[in-house]
This record gives sequence, C-alpha cells and structure tokens, in this order.
Amino acid sequence: MPDIHLTPAVATVLFIVACLAGYSYRRVWKAEGPRWQLWLYGLLAATTLLVLAFVPLMPGH
Repeated sequence: MPDIHLTPAVATVLFIVACLAGYSYRRVWKAEGPRWQLWLYGLLAATTLLVLAFVPLMPGH
C-alpha cells in the first residue's frame, strides 16, 4: 500500500472546502432548501473532514 500523506497546502485547501461546504449546508438547511443540496454539501463537508482527520500530514524535512 502506498504511503499517502497530505501536504500542508492541500490540507489547508481541504479545510477551506470543508468550511465553505458546512456554511452552504447551514444556509440551505435554514432556508429549508432542496434535500439534494443538503446531501451534497453535507457529504462534501463530512468527506473532507474525514480525510483531514485520518490522512497524516507530510513529515517535515
């Protein structure tokens, strides 16, 4: 199995994506918008946060 690591830049981008998806989820939820958008934003936020939680950062040099 290949050794998978996140670079700090990729981790930062994933964190920003998770924040924006979470914000969009909350906005659609409060407006009682379409359920498919809730699923889309919720799964996107959950997936990016799980990746950040379980994939280690690249060790420093």
